[in-house]
Amino acid sequence: MLKRRIVIIGSGIGGIAAAIRLAIKGYDVTVTESNAYPGGKLSEINEKGFRFDAGPSLFTIPHYVDELFELAGENPKDWFTYKRLPIICNYFYEDGTQLNAFADNELFAQEINKKTGEPSENVIKALENSKFLYRYLGNLFIRRPIHSIKTFISKEAFKSYIRIPRLDFFRTMDEANKSFFNSDKVRQLFNRYATYNGSDPYSTPATMNIIPHLEFNQGAFFPKKGMHDITQSLYQLALRKGVNFEFNQKVSNILVKNKRAVGVTINNEDFHYDAVVSNMDIVNTYRKLIPKEKQPNFLLNQPKSSSALIFYWGVKGSYKNLDLHNIFFSENYESEFDHIFNQKDLYEDPTVYINITSKCKADDAPKGHENWFTMINVPNNDGQDWDLLIEIARQNIIQKINRILQINLKDLIVYERILDPISIETKTSSSRGALYGNSSNNRYSAFLRHANFSRKIKNLYFCGGSVHPGGGIPLSLSSAKLVADHFPKNHSK
Repeated sequence: MLKRRIVIIGSGIGGIAAAIRLAIKGYDVTVTESNAYPGGKLSEINEKGFRFDAGPSLFTIPHYVDELFELAGENPKDWFTYKRLPIICNYFYEDGTQLNAFADNELFAQEINKKTGEPSENVIKALENSKFLYRYLGNLFIRRPIHSIKTFISKEAFKSYIRIPRLDFFRTMDEANKSFFNSDKVRQLFNRYATYNGSDPYSTPATMNIIPHLEFNQGAFFPKKGMHDITQSLYQLALRKGVNFEFNQKVSNILVKNKRAVGVTINNEDFHYDAVVSNMDIVNTYRKLIPKEKQPNFLLNQPKSSSALIFYWGVKGSYKNLDLHNIFFSENYESEFDHIFNQKDLYEDPTVYINITSKCKADDAPKGHENWFTMINVPNNDGQDWDLLIEIARQNIIQKINRILQINLKDLIVYERILDPISIETKTSSSRGALYGNSSNNRYSAFLRHANFSRKIKNLYFCGGSVHPGGGIPLSLSSAKLVADHFPKNHSK
């Protein structure tokens, strides 16, 4: 019997994971990728002795990766290793306050009490609330298909329904955090988690306070070979399972016949398959690959998430008060988000994130140097003058770091590369350079992401950060599982 053939458009982490799951089920899987490398946003830069993880820099829920090796009958530790971080992040404020976010919740609460006066019990209660949200919302909105009625008539769903008053659908994240904390600094720290899905803490629902649970209660981790090793290890696993990857192959069209997806067009040549899975951004999938089909405009036109402006800096020296993850907070967080989402420009005092993998992996920078992945949240591309905005942002970022660290950063930068919303869209086909597809700036946002399948076109499926359940590594991996669950095992023709 011939195996049924499936093509996956895009080798982002969701596409690779879907390929592995489908190959394990017995399908003949081909992944087409317009770039010369796998991984999409989860790629790397190697230049002048510096290595940078180009995209996602935080690793949580590692068992989502381990699970793929286990499904393939392999021991994940033989192929992919990581360590739990003792300090999740260092936080810096303009008044000189510095907080260490210890992985141990009690130590973290004591640190906050010592540095801000916030009662330790308030921190513990907030983390317990985050755990509660994850317990009753995690399965429904992360690991199960919310576009299926079965999800909402399950026993698990009814356990959540009776707890709706505690699930915080009707407040914003900021409103909830105001009720949890007395300190503006601590509220700002917990409001930051809205940025994990490219949203605004002053608009996104308080259910998003589910996110701290992943860091503090489950842990933050670092792959021993860097974040790009997630891509590489899963890519190699896919190869071992017989997945075929075709790089530098840009799909220009999804073939649809009698309301069925029957293949793709590459370089003006048609290739026929039994099913198509798009790991490409959902907006560009519809607009560019099936423009003649009926468009789900209501979903596609939802407001998009924020984007990022990243400076990859090779920096001379070693800085002991910096760790793997570091945040330099804006003094006026609300104004910063107003600029990003309403004014569509950059705030003069941005919050700056610096990721330094050479703190954990010394060979990521030459001796006596560090590799600074320096990022600020910015609006998605709406026709702004990015050349001007990049120049202004660079000056503001350097001045901020200089003030807080008391250094002269400009003279210490020996290597620089820049990634902005336009180049993000070019390299990853993310609509407008938005990092997470739609924003989550209203209480219905979870229901306004496209399903992992098409209701109008049979045998057409979707995975990745722009569809259910959302953006980021864990959710993209979850989307791959939701797609694979649509396919029966060993389905031959």
